[in-house]
Amino acid sequence: MSRYLTAALYKFVDLPDFATLREPLLAACEGHQVKGTLLLACEGINGTIAGPEAGVRAVLAHLRADPRLATLQHKEAWASRPPFLRMKVRLKKEIVTLQVPGLDPNKTVGQYVKPQAWDALLADPDLLLIDTRNDYEVAIGTFKGAINPSIKTFTELPAWLDAQPALQGDKKPRVAMFCTGGIRCEKSTALLKMRGFDEVYHLEGGILKYLEEIPPAQSSWEGECFVFDERVSVGHGLRPGPHELCRSCRWPLADADKASPHYVKGVSCPHCHDQRTPEEKAGLAERQRQVELAEARGEVHVGARMPEHEPPH
Repeated sequence: MSRYLTAALYKFVDLPDFATLREPLLAACEGHQVKGTLLLACEGINGTIAGPEAGVRAVLAHLRADPRLATLQHKEAWASRPPFLRMKVRLKKEIVTLQVPGLDPNKTVGQYVKPQAWDALLADPDLLLIDTRNDYEVAIGTFKGAINPSIKTFTELPAWLDAQPALQGDKKPRVAMFCTGGIRCEKSTALLKMRGFDEVYHLEGGILKYLEEIPPAQSSWEGECFVFDERVSVGHGLRPGPHELCRSCRWPLADADKASPHYVKGVSCPHCHDQRTPEEKAGLAERQRQVELAEARGEVHVGARMPEHEPPH
């Protein structure tokens, strides 16, 4: 059975010529049968790619050949089938969108906390622990005692922070933040530093690094961690979790969700059943029928994969 290497990566670094990097990078990916999505911006690079191991490592070498990306780090995972259908290299204003003018994680950022020291930090009863991920991610797992901002997109976080009484006033509390892989916290902690907070911490390597290194018996993590590939969720040791993805709204579904009368495979779930017109549901049902026919023939149908989105973390 073929094995596919997945590499998730990001780096904040000044890339004023980022637009000129696109075509050579796309050619390197396509030349090595690597697929996924990479974002380039003046502030750096972010994305996830997958393909044959030799191909992925060749693309990583291509990136690190640029002296500005020589220290680029990545996280690896393996899959038995291709996680992505196509390769995209996109030019963006930000590699993770927060829309705060003047914010630069290359200049100021919170203090990194390694996974092995994270739980000791969380033991402080006066610490404010904030989950910076979107609502559907938090719904299936988070750290014990974490505050859920209930945001649908990262751009909603600054307004949520503005509305929290505990974060206002002259006396600034200690704040710790976390996200899936670390990239959101580069910006969210930089934002708090810009607003005058001195003691701001974030989990180095994100939840994924914590789950990879910390055993369940010593962990304060509860539930599963949503991931943006065909695994949908992972637990300790990065083992694949029990969740499946609603192909209509991308909400991660547990067994209880799939037992709901509102769940129709490929068409709707309890979270989106009332958000689709009959015509839209009919189109989704036809797509699901084509997916199942393709699978029966041993073929790949575009609808069989996760709906495309940009790397978040």
